[in-house]
Amino acid sequence: MDLYTFFNSSASYRVRIILGLKQAQVNQVPVNIRVLEHKNDDYVQKNPSASVPMLDDNGFHLGQSLAIADYLDAKFPEPRLIPADPAKRARVLELANLISCDIHPLNNLRVLKYLVKELGVTEEQKNAWYAHWIAEGFTSLEALLERAGSQKFCFDDQVSLADCCLVPQVANALRMKCDLTPYKRVMAVYEHCNTLPAFQQAAPAKQPDYQP
Repeated sequence: MDLYTFFNSSASYRVRIILGLKQAQVNQVPVNIRVLEHKNDDYVQKNPSASVPMLDDNGFHLGQSLAIADYLDAKFPEPRLIPADPAKRARVLELANLISCDIHPLNNLRVLKYLVKELGVTEEQKNAWYAHWIAEGFTSLEALLERAGSQKFCFDDQVSLADCCLVPQVANALRMKCDLTPYKRVMAVYEHCNTLPAFQQAAPAKQPDYQP
């Protein structure tokens, strides 16, 4: 399997964590989205969404991190990251989708670039935009974790897709210097997960295409 990835992409980060938890062998293929390599014709032919990550499993090309997560959970059942129980599955997907659909898209690189280059917002305004959507999303995230009684992980006492989505989003918010002190449960999950090898090895600074 090949994973087309960018070190600082939180969606790629999610999939790297999952692959590490599954102990699946994968070859990383860097795609530098800062210089628009994801827009190259040959890449878009394989991945029409023109984004990272993309998984290539012996010619089966799959984009979108949550679709890849579901595919990997079926292909490598242990540890199961999307529970089989309908209610637990729904809760994990609820949190994962809050992050991947409500928080992440508003603050990803292409949106921030558009704000600056096309709409002419200042650096201060861009950072205010970022902080606003983090605060709104993390308030909901904290409430979901409180409802679940989370401690080390988002749900119960085992890792799930929710944790794989939470950690990259927190890492990005910290990188952008957002104030995360109000989100006690979010940070408790983040800090515990980062003691696990799969999360540590998936971190942006550990990737072969890392740029300071």
